Amino acid sequence: MTKTILTSRATAVGGRDGKVASDDNVINLDLVMPGTKGKENIPTSNPEQLFAAGYAACFDGAFNLMARQDKKRVETRTNSEVSLLEDEEAGGVKIAAKLVVEVVGVTEEEAKDLLEKTHQFCPYSKATRGNIDVDLSVKVVESLEN
Repeated sequence: MTKTILTSRATAVGGRDGKVASDDNVINLDLVMPGTKGKENIPTSNPEQLFAAGYAACFDGAFNLMARQDKKRVETRTNSEVSLLEDEEAGGVKIAAKLVVEVVGVTEEEAKDLLEKTHQFCPYSKATRGNIDVDLSVKVVESLEN
């Protein structure tokens, strides 16, 4: 039997023009269709932003774990884009993701190796593998400033 490590819960009401909240209310957002205005002074989001944030956070954490396992000291920043695309094959829409990891402290070759290890390990990557297009890249930088 698989051991559960963590379970997170959220509830959405009203779809893309509704609300979403986590069970502990840490996340409590109005949702709006991309390109439309929400209510004044109330933070709004959409499912693609929430997915992008989750994937970036998960991938960044996994990258750092892979680096620690390889006894490498790194600093990272993971930027993600999640796009809503027309699905020409099946009709409707689909999503695609792009992740760019900026890393300080390793060579280009080491960074690429860590990127591949991370993609094999990250739970979001496992969930999306074979289901959506995911474009991954890594940039070795001298600093994460700016």
